Amino acid sequence: MFKKKDPLKPRNVAAGLSKAATVLLLLFVLFFVLGGSFYTIKEEEQAVVCTFGTPKAVTTPGLHFKIPFVQTVTKVNTTIQGFDIGYSMNGHGEDAMMITSDYNFLHADFYAEYRVTDPVKALYASEEPEEILNNIAQNCIRTTIGSYTVDSVLTTGKNEIQANIKQMILDKLENYDIGIQLVNITIQDAEPPTAEVIAAFKEVETAKQGKETAVNNANKYRNEQIPKAKAEVDKVKQEADAAKQERINEANGQVARFNSMYQEYVKYPEVTKKRMFYETMEDVLPGLKVIIESSDGQTNTILPLDSFVKEEPEETQDVTTEEE
Repeated sequence: MFKKKDPLKPRNVAAGLSKAATVLLLLFVLFFVLGGSFYTIKEEEQAVVCTFGTPKAVTTPGLHFKIPFVQTVTKVNTTIQGFDIGYSMNGHGEDAMMITSDYNFLHADFYAEYRVTDPVKALYASEEPEEILNNIAQNCIRTTIGSYTVDSVLTTGKNEIQANIKQMILDKLENYDIGIQLVNITIQDAEPPTAEVIAAFKEVETAKQGKETAVNNANKYRNEQIPKAKAEVDKVKQEADAAKQERINEANGQVARFNSMYQEYVKYPEVTKKRMFYETMEDVLPGLKVIIESSDGQTNTILPLDSFVKEEPEETQDVTTEEE
């Protein structure tokens, strides 16, 4: 015998499938909603959460919750970023051409580094904050380089120029208040626009280096010679002082001798005169030679007087006398 089919069975199956689809749809919607309700902030990021048009910065790294369909999250990179000024892939760009205070042209390339300090202002205070920084930097660069000579830009004034440009950009960024801050700006390259001028400036730089070398050598020679000269001066002064003291001592001795002799002279004038005369003759006569000429003027006789005052062997004395 045949069983009768249950007319409710298809309906039950259809109802079960419909419920399952509904559950799956609800799970999918729930997963989508819950999945979009969380976001993660990395160490090098900050986030801006906007609730009904009101932005708020979220700076704490980690997992955060947001209200689905009500809040939107925009992440902002807060690491140091940079861009070139005056340089392109093909070399120097149009922005690289500068004019100096002495009306010379040159190509100068810069590299600017910046970071986001206020993510809300970086997103909503301006549309392109990096482009604003680029324009400010170009203006400050041209203004600063225009106040220096070409020689300073290419050689000795680079550090000072970079410092002045950086300070000028920081002052202007503070007035614009767009949520970004300049970290540093450096001159990547600076050179004249033609090969001939480049060669001339290289020769100038070589000459300056030669000048510095010559100056250093001269300073070295001076530092060596000055102590030597001072030592010679000290030596001469010491010798002069010694000679001076010797002459003073000698003079004092002669004065003392004269005074003692004068005291004797006052007591016995005649005796002192004779004694002084004899002592003088004793000093003078040994060194005299007397020449005696005959009356006819033909015969000369040399008589050394020292032979009379010194005892010498008879064979060494050769005295010839001749009557006139």
